[in-house]
Amino acid sequence: MTADHDGVRDLLAAWAFGALEPADEKAVPPHLAECESCAAEAERLRETVRLLDGPPAEPPRHSAPAPPLTDGVLSRALRTRRPAPRVAPHAAPYACAVAGLHALLPEAEGRWGTPVVHDWDVHATVAHLLAADEPLAGLLGIEARVPATPAGEGMSWEDAWNRRTADVIAHQYRRTPEETVADWAAQAEALLATPEARDLEPAAPAMTLMGMRLPVADHFLVRAFEVWIHTDDIGRALGLSVPPPPEAHLWQLVRLAVRVLGLALGPTAPPVLFAVTGGEEWVLGSEDEPVTAELALDPVDFCLLIGGRYAPDEVPRGANGNEGAVRNVLERAASLAWL
Repeated sequence: MTADHDGVRDLLAAWAFGALEPADEKAVPPHLAECESCAAEAERLRETVRLLDGPPAEPPRHSAPAPPLTDGVLSRALRTRRPAPRVAPHAAPYACAVAGLHALLPEAEGRWGTPVVHDWDVHATVAHLLAADEPLAGLLGIEARVPATPAGEGMSWEDAWNRRTADVIAHQYRRTPEETVADWAAQAEALLATPEARDLEPAAPAMTLMGMRLPVADHFLVRAFEVWIHTDDIGRALGLSVPPPPEAHLWQLVRLAVRVLGLALGPTAPPVLFAVTGGEEWVLGSEDEPVTAELALDPVDFCLLIGGRYAPDEVPRGANGNEGAVRNVLERAASLAWL
């Protein structure tokens, strides 16, 4: 089997879109021929790209040769972008999410005012992501692209965040959607070019952002999580199906979400054996009592619950045992959303 298994898995999304850099093009096919799990993931991603791209356009008559009919608009958009810088595994999900949103946004042309989520349209959602990336960008020495919001004395981080995102959206509404996308993309590119994105060592120190004290490496995963969630929001608004992150990236997000949920529940909550289908199991809550319930969620559904896109009583699940303990986990998970 190809030695760099994890490295190839990180390339599968780009492979599915036909967006691999020339140096990587020869690495993927031999690995897929040897590795059943990667081959299955690659096929799933390729089928998702086909659905996301939609039916291919027929070439006009009497024209120059057209691209292959399997070549959809999002695949072409990804391939024509300048290749993203090489990043460490902790920043790879963010790089992939940024590429996915960048590929989707041309579909918003002429539809920037389409309602998306909360009271935001597509334009405002991108402006929100510009604001959401700012705290990490500022921490890493990247200058803000929107004038600062005056600090409010004694203001909670939630209130400060809501005020800042409203200011950024208002500022960006005075600009064109294309200018807002350019600001967001430039800030994301600057984040991915930092030493903290390319090497785990400078990303190891813990910092408090958005009310969470986590290693900088995990803050990159938080950014990936939010970009993907809002890409999915925009896709739904535009009538397009957005694929979940590549499997390796998805499990990075799941494990981080489980750690954050465990901390939020604390050591005294009724213990629940929590399983994410196709992956691992954890005991959430008290370690001093016997498990009182079991709960199983699909990884994408779990992330959507954490992201506030499922109500606790609506998320598909398998559960048995103490209903109150299960409800406590689901409600606490949903309460973590700030998206």
